[in-house]
Amino acid sequence: MSTTAADLNLFTPVTIGSIQCANRIWMAPLTRCRATPGTHVPTDLMKEYYSQRASAGLIITECTMISPLTSGYYSEPGIYTPEQISKWKEVTDAVHAKGGKIFIQIWHAGRAAHPVYNDGAETIAPSAIAMEGGVHTPSGKVNHVTPREITIDEIPHVVTAFATAAKVAVEQAGFDGVEVHAANGYLIDQFLRDGANKRTDAYGGAIENRARFLCEILTAVSAAIGSDKVGVRLSMLNSFNSMIDSDPVALNAYLATRLNDFQLAFVHVMRADFFQAQQGDMLTPFRAAYKGVLVANMDYTKEEADAAIAAHQVDVVSFGKAFLANPDLPARFAKNADLNEPKSDSFYTPGAEGYTDYPALAS
Repeated sequence: MSTTAADLNLFTPVTIGSIQCANRIWMAPLTRCRATPGTHVPTDLMKEYYSQRASAGLIITECTMISPLTSGYYSEPGIYTPEQISKWKEVTDAVHAKGGKIFIQIWHAGRAAHPVYNDGAETIAPSAIAMEGGVHTPSGKVNHVTPREITIDEIPHVVTAFATAAKVAVEQAGFDGVEVHAANGYLIDQFLRDGANKRTDAYGGAIENRARFLCEILTAVSAAIGSDKVGVRLSMLNSFNSMIDSDPVALNAYLATRLNDFQLAFVHVMRADFFQAQQGDMLTPFRAAYKGVLVANMDYTKEEADAAIAAHQVDVVSFGKAFLANPDLPARFAKNADLNEPKSDSFYTPGAEGYTDYPALAS
């Protein structure tokens, strides 16, 4: 029996590339800072955390470093050493043992990295513009530094690092695919938006030039693992990490059309600004132009998500804080059960508290 658009809801299976997800209740990428400081190796606690949430239609991991000396959070994981790859394999095995699917989000922090986290290594960005504010370190808060403008000759090396990370993630660490992090003010997003990109060469100025870096990465990653295993995350409105664009509507429209060329598993769009500084409807025009699986994120309730999927406004909704605090979120949604409240004071602290100790529903 065929399924009409009106029949769709959060519990309808969805196919992305060659992978079938059991539901449309996805776990959004959430930085949690539980990897081993210094070595960026995933931990047994992370294995427990992700396997607890294996009932998600798809888990997308926290941002994961593609190369050394690019840390933006001190204790986020990496995917570039044998030790990191081996521990990630334990995570994916644990998720798969429970019937789950899991993509790794791969990133480069760009100017959001800080020398204090990276053995004094300089930060790079499309342009030499510092972020506002600072970062918290074990010895206190320090201001962001002015990055060095990356040269055209260096760009292919970063593109290759994304492709290499994707290849080892799928072939060695057992991930079902990767999400390229092009959102929230990190390196790719810094190229996309003209508030951070003041270049006058082939990677700056016109929107198609600013999107060139992203397109080269998606081309390389797709060649490495197949485009059906590649997603991308975007946030054209989000002002987090001192980000702004003079015309986010035009940027949104260009990407919605351009990304059709890549035959991706999905595009994951953050519909709003963390700080509500910038307003606009990004999803409606994106839905009109983009022909693939569209995933939306940011502060959806179950009812709103169901309605958006039934109306074909989006195909999938990813949940962040709700999944953080409710490892069995699909079961709670199915029973209309109350949700655990997230404990914001333990979002980024080490240990199990506020990480793996949220209770599941009584059986």
